Amino acid sequence: MDNSKPERNGHLVIIGGSEDRTDGRGILKKFVELSGGSQASILVITAASAVPEKVWPPYDDAFRALGVTDRALLHLDTREQADAPDNARSITEASGIFIAGGDQKRLMATLGGSAVAAAMHASLATGGACIGGTSAGASALSVHMLAEGNTDLNPGKGTVSLGDGLGLLRHVVIDQHFSERQRLARLLSIVAQHPELLGIGIDEDTALVIEPGTGVEVIGNGAVTLVDGRDVVSNAAGAKQGESLELINVRLHLLPAGTRYRRASESADPADSAAAPGGLRFFVDLVTQTAA
Repeated sequence: MDNSKPERNGHLVIIGGSEDRTDGRGILKKFVELSGGSQASILVITAASAVPEKVWPPYDDAFRALGVTDRALLHLDTREQADAPDNARSITEASGIFIAGGDQKRLMATLGGSAVAAAMHASLATGGACIGGTSAGASALSVHMLAEGNTDLNPGKGTVSLGDGLGLLRHVVIDQHFSERQRLARLLSIVAQHPELLGIGIDEDTALVIEPGTGVEVIGNGAVTLVDGRDVVSNAAGAKQGESLELINVRLHLLPAGTRYRRASESADPADSAAAPGGLRFFVDLVTQTAA
């Protein structure tokens, strides 16, 4: 891969899964743009999948169609591979790092605390890289990762478990395939039991784009659902395992594709994006401050 990278700000592109890879490729097109366009060096990580030979070709074809000539697969099966200096160097040299879907627990068993993971942090914070994650790759981007959870329609005590993620975002938990798989209840379950975490649910073929220190944008064909439980009153502490949870004073925000907000302190063109209003300002400030 080309070692030279043009100067640019780092970004996170957090995708709810099932992004378009064959037609307009809108989300992947944005990822390529933020990674340097036709001059981008794209690295696709398939560590979440047991069948990388099936995962890689559609992305290879999509990025080729988008004009990227410098693209490569990085499949990691073991901790030794995730700690290998050559693999960490390939992260540092890439301008776009894309984490494909699969099983987030498998992904973190391989990458958690590794040299490759450390290189991702450095690439986002100081290298100006764009880091994207889809489905399992999206859930793994935060410090607290949704590891397991049922699909009940009502929030329940102990029905969802958290694990350690890559830590590129803090104080949030991310769920994907959100509307399509009716996952609001499990995000509410997390917030009831961990009100310090902001819940982010991302629909399929939809992405939350974060520019650290600057602002956020929702792209694609769905919406991003935010669950803010800072003021929640619930019975989570006293409820029995599996018992339905009561939640009062939960704030819910719905951001459809096309939504763009900047931090209140930013001086971006108001015609391009607006300063986040009251209840949403906490979210925009949080994710733009804690990225990297």
